[in-house]
Amino acid sequence: MRVAAGVAPTGVVTFLFTDVEGSTRRWEADADAMRAALAAHDQVLRQAIEAHQGFLFKHTGDGVCAAFASPRSAVDAAVAAQRGLGLPVRMGLATGEAELRDGDYFGTVLNRAARVMAAGHGGQILVADSTAGLLSGVELVNLGPRRLRDLTNPIAIFQLTGPGLRTEFPPLRTIDSSHGNLRPSVTRLIGRDDEVGDVASALRSHRLVTLAGVGGVGKTRLALEVATVLADEFPDGVWVFELASVADPAAVPDAVAAVLGITQQPGMTMSESIAAALEGRVRLLVFDNCEHVVDAAADLIDLVLAGSATVKILSTSREGLGLADERLWRVPSLEVVSAIELFADRAVRALSAAESTAVEEICRRLDGIPLAIELAASRMESMTATEMRDRLDHRFQLLVRSRRGLERHQTLRQAVSWSYDLLAEPEKVLLERCSVFAGGFDVPSACAVSGFEDADEFTILDLLDSLVRKSLLVADRSTGKTRFSMLETIRQFAEEKLVERGDAAEASSAHARYFADRETDILALWDSPRQREAYDWFATELANLRTAFRWAADRGDLDVAASITTYAWLLGFFGVQNLEPVSWAEELIEPALAIGHPRLGSLYVDASLCWLTGRVDQALGYIDSGQTVLANSPHAPPYGLEGGLGGAYMAIGQPERWAELCRTQLERRGDNHVGIRTCRVFALAFAGLLAEARAAADGLIEATVASNNPYMHTFAIAAYAYCLSSAGSERDLALCRQGLALAQDSGNRYIEAILATALARLDSQPVVTVAALDHLRLVIQSWHDSGNFGNLVGPLATLGALLDRLGRFEAAATIAGFACDPVSLASVPELALTITHLREMLGDQAYESFARNGKAMITAAIVAYAYDQIDQAHAQLEAVSK
Repeated sequence: MRVAAGVAPTGVVTFLFTDVEGSTRRWEADADAMRAALAAHDQVLRQAIEAHQGFLFKHTGDGVCAAFASPRSAVDAAVAAQRGLGLPVRMGLATGEAELRDGDYFGTVLNRAARVMAAGHGGQILVADSTAGLLSGVELVNLGPRRLRDLTNPIAIFQLTGPGLRTEFPPLRTIDSSHGNLRPSVTRLIGRDDEVGDVASALRSHRLVTLAGVGGVGKTRLALEVATVLADEFPDGVWVFELASVADPAAVPDAVAAVLGITQQPGMTMSESIAAALEGRVRLLVFDNCEHVVDAAADLIDLVLAGSATVKILSTSREGLGLADERLWRVPSLEVVSAIELFADRAVRALSAAESTAVEEICRRLDGIPLAIELAASRMESMTATEMRDRLDHRFQLLVRSRRGLERHQTLRQAVSWSYDLLAEPEKVLLERCSVFAGGFDVPSACAVSGFEDADEFTILDLLDSLVRKSLLVADRSTGKTRFSMLETIRQFAEEKLVERGDAAEASSAHARYFADRETDILALWDSPRQREAYDWFATELANLRTAFRWAADRGDLDVAASITTYAWLLGFFGVQNLEPVSWAEELIEPALAIGHPRLGSLYVDASLCWLTGRVDQALGYIDSGQTVLANSPHAPPYGLEGGLGGAYMAIGQPERWAELCRTQLERRGDNHVGIRTCRVFALAFAGLLAEARAAADGLIEATVASNNPYMHTFAIAAYAYCLSSAGSERDLALCRQGLALAQDSGNRYIEAILATALARLDSQPVVTVAALDHLRLVIQSWHDSGNFGNLVGPLATLGALLDRLGRFEAAATIAGFACDPVSLASVPELALTITHLREMLGDQAYESFARNGKAMITAAIVAYAYDQIDQAHAQLEAVSK
């Protein structure tokens, strides 16, 4: 429906979009009242728009869309309407060019106006920066840059204020600009309103708040609710680390780094690398379930807080961490009224009035502990409240004076034991055996550890379904595939029962064998167009892979441990930039060497990736030993041999040794081996032999197409890109962009960054372009976010060269001072020429001064400086184009 009111403006137009908040609920509550209210709403809006020369061109359900030639008229109309409306209406304004066709408008500005409006609340008027910059004499509150759905870049949003308008609203409904992993809860939090407010206030005044309390009291749920409430106050995101599945305290830094996508840096421990990567970030970190690794968690948290004044941490544990400025906040049990409300909410059937007394007694006897109450409520389908109460009276006895360990577990242990005793024997066995998983499991993996000789997948699925319904397992279907997990308290209880039964070793061995046996099919998945699924599988199963490796390695099962390591390093390195499996390979070398294990050569190759953490000499030792073993081995060389070894040669500035290795391997394994050919092209290009590299690249890309392996294809495209000394043809550029898109789609972060760096160089020939700057921003952000600081020098060196060409000599010299090292000089050949030119333009003394300033910067500072220079260069190029 379109209603004309005034003349339709054209060209640059300011759009006003409105919507009634909560309209669906109002219609359902009282349709007649809503119909009358909406008629009054329409009249107020129509009159306000007409009075300010607006054009009302569309009704959208319970809102309108109007166009104005003047931004001020649009604002005045919005204010007038808001003051006269009885319903809670949210409004959004944006200005830009739009096409008028058949009485309707088309253009990206309409989407911006709609998204700005959707971010607001009833009674709130939000203004996009495109409109705010055209206004004067209007009261605006800057709410900062925000990411909105379907919009690529953040836009600044302002709130219009003035007489008769509300000023206080909840946080905007915007997408967090960070890549935090906080997800909305699927259940309603009951009885914790005061606690949420108190903990949020504590976190605003303390950098570390620890929620402490008995298991099952709701520490995790409360922490996630507080994190959700505070999310808008942390522009770099909220990150949650589930430590319950980390059995080894030494693995805490690795588990945290895996979530953040951080890699260990040269000369640093993993904890130090995490602290360095978080420096200057405004983030909220939630460390959940610290009690079993409390010292390791405290050490890491202490380093992070010491290294960044802008990070805040919310932890959950059954005891405090004992750190300075820690605000220990004890989570109480629910009050009886709230406990009854929780019981009723979670019960699978409606409760009768006659059961109310029994329900109240159940909640009292369970001490108001939410998990125990939820477990009890889950049984209401098959029991009355009176029967349940009587059972609790019989089985549940509190210890008045108990030792510390029992005190922390007794109440919840009785509740879990009670629920466990109600299980059929096959359910008990499966629950116990599934306690060996870390971080969750699926149906096939449950089958592998079940120990049932004759049970098929459908039998196991039925048992799992029963355990889910009885609240002893949680089923997560958010990814499209069902994944099961246990609350940690239940997992620990089941693990104890598994030990009592005498099946713990058998179940853990089955778990480790299962993940070792996945090597063939996961590598086959990786070596296919579905490569991203393999990377996603690794990210999902990392905790299980870690647990399986640890079990096998500790018991000397080299076959299982080596199988896991062999494919885990590949998926970890290329997919999520996780180098943890490299240390697994190093650990296995000595026992594998002692018995001449057939995978010894592969382990040497895997271990050689330690050069990425700065241990180049040790990596070269692994390379020499590995080549000796492989030369005398009847087995084919392991996948990734040439690429892995080549990185170490690059780290010492000797790409010609890489080229020679590839030449030798091609003679041994055949000239058609596309992986080795690609490595040789890279090696020749980095050695400065571009003509020879281009000759070696002839036909290579076409050969990789047949492989159906996205990594091989994009690797070859990246190698070809580095053969081009200047701007390639449009076909070359299109090919590289296609490769970048494929790397992103297939989940290969490593090749994505390499191709984006190459495109930045190619897109800047013959003149620097905005596209080149955008590529560099992507790469710098990728390496910085993962903590992979060693790789930052390449894109920073390229940026320095581009800034030099733009005449931004001081900035170029500053960045060159930070980025100049043997690796960047080899991978970015124009860097040396740039430095020579900067010395000519600035003079040696001035250049050295700026370069020293850059070299002295910490990584977070140089990255922020680079972002600022990219923005300024953007503006410079746009000004020239106009």
